[in-house]
Amino acid sequence: MSRSKTLQYYLAARLLLAPLMLWTIVTIIFFLLKATPGDPADAFLGNRASDDVKAALRKQLGLDKPILFQYSRYLWQILQGDFGTSITSSGKAVVTVIQENFPATLELAIGSMLVAFIVGVTIGTISASRPNTVAAVVGRLFGIVSYSLPIFWVGMLLQLVFAVQLRILPLGGRFPANLTPPAKITGLYTIDSLLHFDLGSFFVSLHHLALPCLTLGVLLSGIFERIVRVNLTQSLKAEYIEAARARGIPEQRILISHALKNAMIPVITVLGLTTASLLGGAVLTEVTFSWPGLASQLYEAISNRDYPTVQGIMVFFAAIVVIASILIDLMNAWIDPRIKY
Repeated sequence: MSRSKTLQYYLAARLLLAPLMLWTIVTIIFFLLKATPGDPADAFLGNRASDDVKAALRKQLGLDKPILFQYSRYLWQILQGDFGTSITSSGKAVVTVIQENFPATLELAIGSMLVAFIVGVTIGTISASRPNTVAAVVGRLFGIVSYSLPIFWVGMLLQLVFAVQLRILPLGGRFPANLTPPAKITGLYTIDSLLHFDLGSFFVSLHHLALPCLTLGVLLSGIFERIVRVNLTQSLKAEYIEAARARGIPEQRILISHALKNAMIPVITVLGLTTASLLGGAVLTEVTFSWPGLASQLYEAISNRDYPTVQGIMVFFAAIVVIASILIDLMNAWIDPRIKY
């Protein structure tokens, strides 16, 4: 069977399994939320509301029905593209909440991934190309420490240094309250600013984006540092590298054009796996920096036991992870012909 046919069969199998994976995630999320202590009516109305008012709200939300009925109704709503109505967002549809807040999370995720990739690959390359040196030890230490530090602690530390002491970066927020953000096209302030040829808003957006992206990006860069360092160390010991050196090719060219190129293949796989870590880290980052994104909305929804919003956002995040994993597998197969499925 040809490679293209094999890849097509693999893609078809993954696409058929994707709904099953999402259904499993939806089911787990639904029943876990039902098993948690507390009640949305109590959280939303408080202790001063009468039992009749709480009962009316539970009836409105369908919480008075048997749990299997609630589950089947929720599955049917998802199939129709309806994630329900948010309890705490002034009665907005959960889909609207996702549409309004996801661009901020996406902008933070893209910026953080760029920081993680650049920092991790750079340090990993330096560490692997200079074994048994101080640079190698520092690189290993960076990979361990950066991945193990809690995001909220690093975020508050950077806020204290750059926002409070040095006063060169804002403490939080996505755009100054006294300025009007760029008119929405994509919802990403940096992109919208460029599309409107508004360099002032672009640099203001970058100014507010810098600290959250630096926090999340540096902590995720430890993953890339370790992967690049391990694979590049192995590549530099391979026979084709020795053959390249025997032909008199400069060491810098061998490192970049030969060894690093092959060492980057596993990094693409890590990009897909990092998506889940990125979304999880975005929750703590957005809360720490008052970033008005979807992860921050998820935190508020969990605090207020807003079940429809929590379920909708979690299903949306799960769909992103599933799609990212499929795309990464296809990219791997396209870049490296040796990969077979």
